[in-house]
Amino acid sequence: MSEKETIKDEPITSKEQEVKENESVQEIGKESETQASQKAEISKEEKLQMEVEDLKDKYLRLYSEFENYRRRTSKERIDLIKTASEDLIKEILPILDDFERAFKASEKEDDATIVREGNLLVFHKLLKTLENKGIKEMENLIGNPFDPDTQEAITQIPAPTEEMKGMVIDVVEKGYTLSDKVIRYAKVVTGA
Repeated sequence: MSEKETIKDEPITSKEQEVKENESVQEIGKESETQASQKAEISKEEKLQMEVEDLKDKYLRLYSEFENYRRRTSKERIDLIKTASEDLIKEILPILDDFERAFKASEKEDDATIVREGNLLVFHKLLKTLENKGIKEMENLIGNPFDPDTQEAITQIPAPTEEMKGMVIDVVEKGYTLSDKVIRYAKVVTGA
């Protein structure tokens, strides 16, 4: 027989058993102490990590809000610059309409050719100035479908043909845009 077999066969005394139990309890105690200290360290690290993540999240949100604000104010500034002279142009448009009416009235009289030529020169100069400022006349409205985004229907008349129903038949007052923004709607007559 080997020594191991003989040891197994020999009975263990109570004192030896108590010593072994004390040693195992001490080892378990040491292990639980080291685990507890590791958990305390991990929990501190986890807390710090959570704080770092929270601060990063707050920073990213603040940064994105600032970028949105910067873009919005930049766009508003550009729009303001494009339409800064809108009020002035609105006041000049009736003068333009008066010139057109004067041309129509002067066409009926033969002796008013000199006045007509003078009015025509002023009209073209004013029109050219407004075009340089970004104003554009809405053109080719007659025969096209009514567009409520750019036109204002002041009346409806019976359509001359079936195809003209819902179409613009006549333009009473021209419409104008300033940098692709409608500043005066065209007043039109539509077919019913």
